[in-house]
Amino acid sequence: MQIPAPFDYARASTVDNALALLERHGPESRILAGGHSLLPMMKLRLARPEWLIDINDLFELDFIVRGADAQGADTLRIGALTRHTTLLESDQVHALFPIITDAEKVIADPIVRNRGTIGGSLCQADPAEDLSTVCEVLGAVAVIRGSGGERLLSMAEFHRGPYETAVAHNEILCELRFAVRARTGSAYEKVERRVGDWAVAAAGASVTLAADGTIEAATIGLTAVGQTGTVGAAADALLGQLPTEALFIEAGRLASVACDPIADQRGPVDYKRHLADELTRRVLRRATERAHASATSTATQEG
Repeated sequence: MQIPAPFDYARASTVDNALALLERHGPESRILAGGHSLLPMMKLRLARPEWLIDINDLFELDFIVRGADAQGADTLRIGALTRHTTLLESDQVHALFPIITDAEKVIADPIVRNRGTIGGSLCQADPAEDLSTVCEVLGAVAVIRGSGGERLLSMAEFHRGPYETAVAHNEILCELRFAVRARTGSAYEKVERRVGDWAVAAAGASVTLAADGTIEAATIGLTAVGQTGTVGAAADALLGQLPTEALFIEAGRLASVACDPIADQRGPVDYKRHLADELTRRVLRRATERAHASATSTATQEG
């Protein structure tokens, strides 16, 4: 029977209270949200926190709000304690960022989705974690609070490597901010050995169309195939071009070349490179279809 090493427990009542508890108990304290990543690691004694700071009563971190940011840009804000199920069932999230809905459908199972949170997923920083890729693709901004105040980080700044983020021991990830863009579509697709498993490989894409139908902006991300950040070369090949199948094939080829998978129980290297290629094509097709639909809707509203 696997049991964690001994630890103490405190339940935070507010974000400020949680930050005070982290300061008081030092670097050997850990935040507990959904617990689906931390608790298994504790049972295996891969993690041995001396204190768990439970933030499940912090409803101030459970929200989905659309509005203008400090610069007046249209933004969707998602609290770090927002559950996977809430994201999956949100019509607003699906309308603005269908890539999030796509990913949430293939994250684990309903039990995990009912308790797991977007903040917990990002802070775990597992290379096979779906929402990390989604947030990279969407260019999300992480809002982190500590005793010294608030700071905003891009995903490139937030993720420092496998299982490592820029969140200090006395800080809390409080929310994610997503810029809302017109004529934009996004998509995510994953191959897994069985339902709810970690990805063998997965891909996500966001495509923004210009008024003339060419690709104005694009971002491509890969999961579980050794690719850090987004796939710049594959996305750059799309810019200024009319979306065609030949263009998507070339982007898939470039994504396959850019990734660096390892052979393991989920498959050999060549198979994973093939998946990176094929899944990139698929998500670009679907993201472009959704961008066309978004452009049509925008034109109808303006008309």
